[in-house]
Amino acid sequence: MDLSGVSEMFKNLGRTISKNGPSLLTGMAVAGLITTTALAVKATPKALVIIDDELYNYMGEDMYGEHGNTIAERVRILSAKKTIKLVWKCYIPAGAVGLATIGCIIGANSINLRRNAALASIYTITETAFKEYQSKVVETVGKNKELKMRDEIASDRIKENPPGSREIIITGKGEVLCFDSLSGRYFKSDIEKIRRIVNELNRELMSEMFIALNELYSELGLARIKLGDEMGWDVEKGLIELSFSTQLTENEEPCLVLNYDVYPRFM
Repeated sequence: MDLSGVSEMFKNLGRTISKNGPSLLTGMAVAGLITTTALAVKATPKALVIIDDELYNYMGEDMYGEHGNTIAERVRILSAKKTIKLVWKCYIPAGAVGLATIGCIIGANSINLRRNAALASIYTITETAFKEYQSKVVETVGKNKELKMRDEIASDRIKENPPGSREIIITGKGEVLCFDSLSGRYFKSDIEKIRRIVNELNRELMSEMFIALNELYSELGLARIKLGDEMGWDVEKGLIELSFSTQLTENEEPCLVLNYDVYPRFM
């Protein structure tokens, strides 16, 4: 293998390690915890021998009588300070691995914090760019044509994900077929009840400052989703705003499509 091949191999290895850094560090931390425990257990008999020798020199054969039979009793007789001074070298390997384990845990957490900060920054930039694009589309083609474009997009989503291939959730909040464009779920509800739910959540948002997406889903009668507690609406970024598009399914059944004028954001 030539030098360029070796260089490329190390570059790929470096990228792999960088990409999977948190997972690797977490795995090393788990292994470190196990190793630390094993080394500490292994060192304890050696430490006890040293303590017993010191007790024998201090107490003679009396150490085998009423005193010194338990570790706590031995430490009490010698004092904790003296015991540590006698046996600390036995635990150097366990201590070193323990410190390395702590370093792995801190390192994994640090990488995750940096990545989350970067993702939040990217999300903010993308969100701003989308709002600017949306505003420019309305300015260029007009509000009516922009709404027509939304309707066409909603129609395409219904065609690509027909209700016949999906579970329709019965919420007990209405009989109109609805489609949530964000989670891709069909459910039965009513437009006025949905608007009332949004208004109530927005009133709550004004006082709570943040409403999670799962709060909206719970009020709609839908199951909570995995990221629904981490995404939501921040009052400083805007209230919950839904727009509705009425479409026909492949069976000519009216379907109300829920569109998000203000998308939930990661918090």
